[in-house]
Amino acid sequence: MTARTTASPIELVRDAAGPRRTWRGKSARFARILRGYGSGRELDARLARLVRAGVIEEMPTRVQMAIGAWDMLRFWISPAAADYYAAKRIHYGFHQLLRFLDEPASLADPIGLFSTKDGIIGHLMQVVHANPVYDLQLLCMFEDGLDELEAQLESMLRGTHPRAKSIGAIVEEADYHANLLAFVRRWRADPSIPPLLRSNVAASFSDLERTFGSMTGAFRYFTKMPRSVAGAIAHARTVDRWQSPA
Repeated sequence: MTARTTASPIELVRDAAGPRRTWRGKSARFARILRGYGSGRELDARLARLVRAGVIEEMPTRVQMAIGAWDMLRFWISPAAADYYAAKRIHYGFHQLLRFLDEPASLADPIGLFSTKDGIIGHLMQVVHANPVYDLQLLCMFEDGLDELEAQLESMLRGTHPRAKSIGAIVEEADYHANLLAFVRRWRADPSIPPLLRSNVAASFSDLERTFGSMTGAFRYFTKMPRSVAGAIAHARTVDRWQSPA
């Protein structure tokens, strides 16, 4: 059992929000995400690093990323999460509130390219992921990203992480951090190993996971999206259900 499933809503809100001294830092990180949307140079640099690392095959256009991210959110991220929380009898909307209180930046960047290293790591530790590989690949934007993830997971397991209480108010499975740490170590040695999938993914969302579960697959999908704004709008209006890419 975790605090998320045993504590009262008031206790969860209090713990997720954390002490008042942390609020300024949370606001600053949220503002940094919003500013990042206007920084084309930094976005291009991050995408280029991911291409050099072999994580993505080519750089999609801004329009392709926007409409691709919209598909990823509406067909994969939100439905798979809602299905999981329903099985756990966790209120989806309240859970998003707790996530926002713990780290507002975690909800402001669905594809992660504008997030800081700590923001990505915090998000990985905050909720049980459908497939953590996408976020592990995101951390390849930072030279020490995966090393820092391992260190913070170890700290979380020891109970010494500075956000242990607020993350504990959100994470849904007591063994998630131990399982994630073990997977990260295996994945770093061999990225071709089977992914660590959340309990509801294989049964109901396997096709979507193959497309969006990794940055490699997701950005391959993005590059197939319309390049023009008009084409993206038409896609959003006419495609209202998941269509597996050819």
